[in-house]
Amino acid sequence: MITFPNPKLNLGLAVLHKRDDGYHDLESLFIPWHGLYDVLEIVPAAEPEMHLYGIELEGSTGDNLCMRAWQLLHECYGIPPVAIHLWKGIPAGAGLGGGSADAAFTLRMLSEMFGLGLSDELLSSLAARLGSDCPFFIYNRPMLATGRGEVLVPYEIDVTKLRIEVTNPGIHVSTREAYAGITPRDRRTNSPLIPVREALSRPLDEWRDCLVNDFEEPVFAAHPELAAIKADFYARGARYASLSGSGSALFGLFDN
Repeated sequence: MITFPNPKLNLGLAVLHKRDDGYHDLESLFIPWHGLYDVLEIVPAAEPEMHLYGIELEGSTGDNLCMRAWQLLHECYGIPPVAIHLWKGIPAGAGLGGGSADAAFTLRMLSEMFGLGLSDELLSSLAARLGSDCPFFIYNRPMLATGRGEVLVPYEIDVTKLRIEVTNPGIHVSTREAYAGITPRDRRTNSPLIPVREALSRPLDEWRDCLVNDFEEPVFAAHPELAAIKADFYARGARYASLSGSGSALFGLFDN
């Protein structure tokens, strides 16, 4: 069985406050982007196996989110061993959610392969145990995300008439380091920032001034070349441009 996990982009990303559990409450609109893919194949096997190809990833294959997804369903539903073959085309550390996509697609594939019949709601709750971005990829359609990013509400938005251009500068931005450099909105004084939901309701050409990714300030300070890429998007006529997630990938929305 083969599928093609796709990345996501963030339209706005507000870091609201730090929670007692150490995570942060967020607000963001997640949209799928189908301009890049991983390739995920899962087949029955005598023992659980994980094979990686394409872009090199750090860490052991046993810690890969796909293998952790199998382990989760093995523990919950007793599914048998499988061999997972993953070709990576989505870069890590780019804010595109490639690892989360792989985990969510693995859960859905395993449910189908072994006839578990798990609903999207149940798959989403299982995905949340693997990572904050994972539940989005169960639905893989525009979702307004709150909580850690796992509380999802469908959001009607049509970007099909726009050309989406994504630039990956090849800089690995650690999510932990990005959060360490950020000041949550509840600790800011005299902040002009408005909620993501309110910014999204405004005309597209106003997003530049009101739809903000809070990670841009600390990430651009550490990597000024990323700010230059965003400026170039606007210089070339983008109607909106932003960092995705905590970066380092940036995207621009252009007239098609």
